[in-house]
Amino acid sequence: MLLYLADYLMSFNGGFRVFHYLTFRAILGVLTSLMICFIIGPAMIKKLRGNKIGQSIRELGPQSHYEKAGTPTMGGALILIAISVSTLLWADLSNRYIWVVLLVTLGNGVIGFIDDYKKVIKRNSDGLSAKAKYLSQSIIGLAAALFLYNTATLQVETQLIVPFFKDVMLNMGWMYVVLTYFVIVGTSNAVNLTDGLDGLAIMPTVMVAAGLGVFAYLSGHSAFAQYLAIPYVPHVGELIVFCAALIGAGLGFLWFNTYPAMVFMGDVGALALGAALGVLAVMVRQELVLVIMGGVFVMETLSVIIQVASFKLTGKRVFRMAPIHHHFELKGWPEPRVIVRFWIITVILVLIGLATLKLR
Repeated sequence: MLLYLADYLMSFNGGFRVFHYLTFRAILGVLTSLMICFIIGPAMIKKLRGNKIGQSIRELGPQSHYEKAGTPTMGGALILIAISVSTLLWADLSNRYIWVVLLVTLGNGVIGFIDDYKKVIKRNSDGLSAKAKYLSQSIIGLAAALFLYNTATLQVETQLIVPFFKDVMLNMGWMYVVLTYFVIVGTSNAVNLTDGLDGLAIMPTVMVAAGLGVFAYLSGHSAFAQYLAIPYVPHVGELIVFCAALIGAGLGFLWFNTYPAMVFMGDVGALALGAALGVLAVMVRQELVLVIMGGVFVMETLSVIIQVASFKLTGKRVFRMAPIHHHFELKGWPEPRVIVRFWIITVILVLIGLATLKLR
């Protein structure tokens, strides 16, 4: 939005040309979303606590979690407000990629909000039914996939890029729609499964978003893309502004969500942020790199799948509890240790993902 104002002001002072630099607007995006969280965060938490919008704790969960009962939840709304305002202020709103990632993020945020609302305010422990939640996510995922497929102008926009191999790019055809759908919906649910400890989900989300932001910037710059032998996708570089807004909002939320948490993200945040990472990876053509960088999310999801499959097939559990972060808690790891070690793992995985830029 402010980019248009800068264009007008350039006629009076050429210094406003600085707003055309993606890196400058990305910095402003981080700072804007961060400040929004700092300014409205305390008031929102106070409002949530005053309305007794608190988290309920599973009876079968670790006993150390019982003391968290009543902690305000649905704090993910703060993240979405910060991301939306910052992106609308600093991004080029004529860019289709910006609108796709915003709408996918907010759409999944609405699904999460309804689920949280039913659980916390209506006191319906089941929340939104699994069928309704998955159907809603599927509609958004398919809509985004079909839009991106039908508006693609270059072959590379629908090819599957295999990391570590310079010239391995698979033509997907209509299977691109299927892949995009599964990446968006799968990542959304994976982040939601990870959101079980204070700060566990938000920091890996921030780090993966930073990694994808690097890919967006380089893939959208013809010279860098050619030098690194990665696909050049015109205009996708604008997504770095959204990534920056997500990073700032995530760090701002972590200020209140770090152990011991003053507020929880809730499904409104987890489903939205996971979907955002998924659609970002699709648009920068790095779905497989997302699997690497988001390895913690993959590990959490696989632990649930393995646990359920094992129990149904053999009647035995592989882990003491799934998702796997609860397994380590029940082994005696203090919650902060689990959180920080998962963060460290994510740092390593994001660096490996970024290494694919040169190891080709």
